Amino acid sequence: MITVTEVTATAGALKRLSDEGVSIWLDDLSRKRIESGNLAELVDTRNVVGVTTNPSIFQAAIGSGEGYEEQLADLAVRKVTVEEAVRMMTTADVRAAADILRPVYDATEGRDGRVSIEVDPRLAHNTEATIAEAKQLAWLVDRSNVMIKIPATKAGLPAITEVIGEGISVNVTLIFSLERYREVMDAYLAGLEKARAAGIDLATIHSVASFFVSRVDSEIDKRLTAIGTDEALALKGKAALANARLAYEAYEEVFSGDRWTVLAGSKANKQRPLWASTGVKDPSYKDTLYVDELVAPGTVNTMPEATLNATADHGDIHGDTVTGDYAQARADLDAVERLGISYDVVVKQLEDEGVAKFEVAWQDLLDAVAKSLSSKGVDGE
Repeated sequence: MITVTEVTATAGALKRLSDEGVSIWLDDLSRKRIESGNLAELVDTRNVVGVTTNPSIFQAAIGSGEGYEEQLADLAVRKVTVEEAVRMMTTADVRAAADILRPVYDATEGRDGRVSIEVDPRLAHNTEATIAEAKQLAWLVDRSNVMIKIPATKAGLPAITEVIGEGISVNVTLIFSLERYREVMDAYLAGLEKARAAGIDLATIHSVASFFVSRVDSEIDKRLTAIGTDEALALKGKAALANARLAYEAYEEVFSGDRWTVLAGSKANKQRPLWASTGVKDPSYKDTLYVDELVAPGTVNTMPEATLNATADHGDIHGDTVTGDYAQARADLDAVERLGISYDVVVKQLEDEGVAKFEVAWQDLLDAVAKSLSSKGVDGE
């Protein structure tokens, strides 16, 4: 439990972050976190105004079985399939979290108070199946503050447009490249145009674009280390921040253009950049690096709890750390490219790996639930 003393001592950095226009979302969810009151406590004491989930998060939560025993037993009695059981449990958690965050949603007119749930990662390269799954998830959760996560694969782009066009709010995930990010924003605008043509109130549609951060450093730093020169080693820890800052530059450009101006006139909401994968992987870096150095208005930072607590304890929030650094960001990525490290190759690899990791996590979750159902006398078929 977080004490009053701890809240008083540590809330400063998180409040400053919120005051700078950064929405703090928690990158984690579990039945235990919901039922213990921990999620509500983080909303009250840690400035948390949203929650993101992914297949890996659910695999860790449900795979442990903790808090899910009663529901698993009920599902076993009903002889449901493994996939149905997984969806019943994940949507139940998201629905409960959405109810906890509903006051935030109401207070911010839908901007925050959001809980995200992802389409089956095995559908990442199937547009029509992704669209159908997104609509089904929105129906199953049945909460206006849910966001459906769709991966930013080539097949995901038209799915984003169609789902937004249906009036469903979307969290676009697994964005690594600047080119793909621009395609994501274009897909969002196209979806808004489609929704407007259908007579849907654009004010009710919200979206975030989850731009992944730490994994970029992990891959590029590995390649810089292999090169091993002083020049290469001096660039370690710079690529991820540079990539994210240039993404924000693209966001500013797109959401100040003529196409956006027309939609804004219909009360459309900007698709906010969301900094994802903000837990620092390299222990030699400050553990709040991807929070302190990515402060910009109109953004979201979704943090694992360790990063959230580290920011509360010793985050260095000192104003906008993004918008004045575009020239340096370009110089840093150019310097990496000159050393023979291909940006295009790296971001494509990271996208492929991201989808594959979520597919593995989803399959592990299915296997764990199948085992639980089987132990209760049901084969899960």
